Amino acid sequence: MNDFTLGDILLALLHGLQWTAILSLTAFVLGSMGGLIILALRLAHRPALVWLAKTFIEVFQGTPLLMQLFIVFFGLSLGGVEIPPWLAAALGLTLYTSAYLAEIWRGCVNAIPKAQWEGSAALALNRYQQMRHVILPQALRMAIAPTVGFLVQVVKGTSVASIIGFIELTKTGGMLANATFEPFLIYGLVAAGYFLLCYPLSLYSRHLERTLHVAR
Repeated sequence: MNDFTLGDILLALLHGLQWTAILSLTAFVLGSMGGLIILALRLAHRPALVWLAKTFIEVFQGTPLLMQLFIVFFGLSLGGVEIPPWLAAALGLTLYTSAYLAEIWRGCVNAIPKAQWEGSAALALNRYQQMRHVILPQALRMAIAPTVGFLVQVVKGTSVASIIGFIELTKTGGMLANATFEPFLIYGLVAAGYFLLCYPLSLYSRHLERTLHVAR
C-alpha cells in the first residue's frame, strides 16, 4: 500500500463519509422543503401552477442526476457565476430531491380514499384544514417507507458529485485506489461505508412505521 497505512486509509474514508452524510442531509432537508412547495403547487386548483409543478417534476425525473449536477456547476460558471463544488452539489441534489419527494407525497395524498375528503368537508373544514387534520396524517403513514427508501437513494446518489470535483466517499475511494493500487480493499471499505449510512435508515423506517401503526 506504498506509504499508506490501514489507519491512513480509514481516516481518509471517514472524512469522505462525513461529507457524504453532510451532503445527503442537506439535500434531504432542503429538498423536503422544496418538495412541500412543489406538492402544494401540484395540488393547487390553478392550471398554471399545476403545469409549473408538473414541468419541474418531469424535467428532474426525466434527466440523469449526473447531467443535472454537470449543468448546475458548469452552466452557472459559463454564465459568470462561480460556485464551489460543494454548493453546486447541494443545489443540484436539492432540486433533484424536491422533484422526487413531491411526486412521492402526491401519490400518498391521492391514495387517501375520496370518502375522507367528503367526510371532512361535511365537518365544515376548509381545504387547508382538511389537509392538515385529516389527509396529511394518513398520507404521512403511507409516505414513510418510500420517503426513507428515496433518502437511501440520495445517499448513494451523492457518489456522482465527483463529476464536478466534490470529494465525498466515492471520490475519496477512487483517489486512494489510484494511490495504493488496492482497489478491492478500498472499494470494499467504501461499500461498507455506504452500508453504515443506509442500513440504520432502513431500521429507523421500520421502527417509525410500527410506532405510527400502534398510535392509530
